[in-house]
Amino acid sequence: MKAMKRASKTRTPTASSVRQSVTIPAQLAIEVGRVARKKHLTMSRALVVLAQRGVEAEATARASLNATYRRFLAETDAERKGEAGKDLIRAIFGKDAIAEDSIL
Repeated sequence: MKAMKRASKTRTPTASSVRQSVTIPAQLAIEVGRVARKKHLTMSRALVVLAQRGVEAEATARASLNATYRRFLAETDAERKGEAGKDLIRAIFGKDAIAEDSIL
């Protein structure tokens, strides 16, 4: 009788998942449920999608802040350095951080 060779299962390198229990505010749970229904996802999957978007948005904001900071440091022209400084302030404190005033 010929021995059958078992096919070896090779795993592709993927990130492992972690089961995590979280408590979220009721209003947030309602919003997550709304997203889940709209996109035809489970609540868990909707939480993962929303969390991933948040992480990506945070990384994008950090990269933008770093680029603005580097631009400010590299600028040599006084007028353009002032504009770069205003952009840096807006990046740190928000778009309305600098009042549009003729004094500035």
